[in-house]
Amino acid sequence: MRWATRTGVHIDRAACAWLVRRFVDPDAEFVFVSDPAEVPADATPFDMRGVELGHHGDDCSFETFLVRYDLTDPVLARIGQIVHEADLDDGRYDAPEAPGLDVVLRGLSMTGDDDRTLAVTGPLFDGLYEYFRRSYLLGREPS
Repeated sequence: MRWATRTGVHIDRAACAWLVRRFVDPDAEFVFVSDPAEVPADATPFDMRGVELGHHGDDCSFETFLVRYDLTDPVLARIGQIVHEADLDDGRYDAPEAPGLDVVLRGLSMTGDDDRTLAVTGPLFDGLYEYFRRSYLLGREPS
């Protein structure tokens, strides 16, 4: 399946792309557009104004994906809180990891194009997922 999002991939778009590839559509292909009117007819748009898989209410696009695809994994919910704070910085969640993740993703987006950003941020989100998964299993921070 093809998925479309805005150019200039940053925190919410990178996190959503990772979520799609890891939990929704492992064969996902991504296209990047400057204007929502440029979304190909065969692509599902996300993290753009006015689309189903975008910001809704006080939620970022990642949180919208979790609801839309009924992804109830508490690890994904925790990552969603971090992405929310990094993207919106509204103090809704206690997510001390958010500023650091924001800086890392901003820097990575400056070192290459959008395809490269998705390629290098995928393992970053894999690491976050594994860290919080083990935290839940152990009931403490993993060493």
